[in-house]
Amino acid sequence: MGIIVQKFGGTSVATKVARERVIEHIKNELNSGNQVVVVVSAMGRKGDPYATDTLIDHIKQNDNRLQKREMDLLLSCGEIISAATLSSMLHARGIDNVVLLGGQAGIVTNDNFTNAQIKTIHPKRIYEGLEQNKVVIVTGFQGMTDQGDITTLGRGGSDTTATALGVALHADMVDIFTDVNGIMSADPRIVQNPEHLKVITYEEICNLAYQGAKVIHPRAVEIAMEEQIPIRVRSTFSDDEGTLVTTLAEVKKRAKKSNINERIITGIAHVPNIAQIKVYAKEGQYDLQLRVFNAMAEHKISVDFINVNLMGVAFTVHEDELDQAIKVLSDMGYEPQVTRNCAKISVIGAGMAGVPGVMAKIVKALTDQDIQILQSADSHTTIWVLVHGENMEKAVTALHQAFFD
Repeated sequence: MGIIVQKFGGTSVATKVARERVIEHIKNELNSGNQVVVVVSAMGRKGDPYATDTLIDHIKQNDNRLQKREMDLLLSCGEIISAATLSSMLHARGIDNVVLLGGQAGIVTNDNFTNAQIKTIHPKRIYEGLEQNKVVIVTGFQGMTDQGDITTLGRGGSDTTATALGVALHADMVDIFTDVNGIMSADPRIVQNPEHLKVITYEEICNLAYQGAKVIHPRAVEIAMEEQIPIRVRSTFSDDEGTLVTTLAEVKKRAKKSNINERIITGIAHVPNIAQIKVYAKEGQYDLQLRVFNAMAEHKISVDFINVNLMGVAFTVHEDELDQAIKVLSDMGYEPQVTRNCAKISVIGAGMAGVPGVMAKIVKALTDQDIQILQSADSHTTIWVLVHGENMEKAVTALHQAFFD
């Protein structure tokens, strides 16, 4: 008998029909002899009555002066409603269960309200529920400070709850249920018939998630990776096993067992609505990089895609922060060169390390489509290119064709 953690996102608990599918997945694990811990998100998405974004909009429409501590009290309500609803339905079907708030489940956080970090987990009450042969339902997205204040974990918090509990409980598997059947090689809204990835490494999915793919929160993957707890990203509305997230060694082992070639590229991700800023150094000025990045940090402007050379610096910021960045640099006496409406395209694959020709293939695919590369960078597992936003979808499609067709 093992412990399985199952996390169900907002669309998975939004309707009674969807919740019936949730119950089927719970029953399947129980029938297999496993103990089950269920983590739930708030029901639905923005506009639905109990969704997190709906609760936020409620405050915005009522003077928008709620302090962060009290905001967390409000935001925690969505998951509580989901947990209580699912609990009622399970009891009606003869499945004994208990609901625990994040703090009751032993999740201790710091007091960074609305974006708290988990400090430790004491899962005593979860074990007690499991020992009584109960399904333990835990409200996702939340924890509690040492002082007893409710906190929320920020975007993707329910994913983080699930994998953190998986580590604390030494679970056999963490299943992340969503409305898509696993991880695809590119956004299916852009690329026709992207490849369904059966298995992927922790590093690859982290890169995909950080670079725009929204199937699972990257922090959740990092937590599972530390203890090598396997994750499956699955559809609530299917019995398919989805995508397994595991170690590189396991990926290679499965490829060898299946007698297939190890892939070089795993997926293509994209991030729209960013702007490129270039700042050039004056003759004899050697501290420009330090001055520029100190100023961005002081004004809490997040920078990305950084290139530094003797001539100056190039980096990107989100469009929402561009005007502030321009003002800061102008006040310092610089004349920033700005390219608005850009997109960052990422080509990701653990198999590309040490393989010649990958960058050449990227450049050819984009050049053949008359797509200008504004900037590029690379790591062992990812190559990034910056393009004009109007070319984003064409670039994603061209690169997918180059590596997957």
